Amino acid sequence: YLAVCILMAFPFENLRVYQLSLDWAESVEHLCKNAKIELSRPYVDQFQRASLSIPLNIAEGNGRWHVAEKRQFFWIARGSAFECVPLLEILKRKKLISDLEYKQSRETLDHLGRMLTNLIKAHESEK
Repeated sequence: YLAVCILMAFPFENLRVYQLSLDWAESVEHLCKNAKIELSRPYVDQFQRASLSIPLNIAEGNGRWHVAEKRQFFWIARGSAFECVPLLEILKRKKLISDLEYKQSRETLDHLGRMLTNLIKAHESEK
């Protein structure tokens, strides 16, 4: 008896928005780790959960058959990206990140937001 393992294809892994969202989640881990002494546990938890919610909802949305469900998960991912903005702003106000880190992070969030908006729009025409 020979067992053959077939790997399931996960098309969302090829999406640039998904890859960028993974990069963002990693960045947030790094930002929080560097400022850990100065940040409360609830703050760190919220920032990490919001950032991780983005790739998770992209993946889950791509696993749904119905277009309306897909779009809903993509909207949630977009909302999570927006949620990261004030969390990032707090790091800046507390002077826990450099101006360059803040600028790069804002650019990443802006790019993610635009890409998620386009992902949502791309699924509006599907019925």
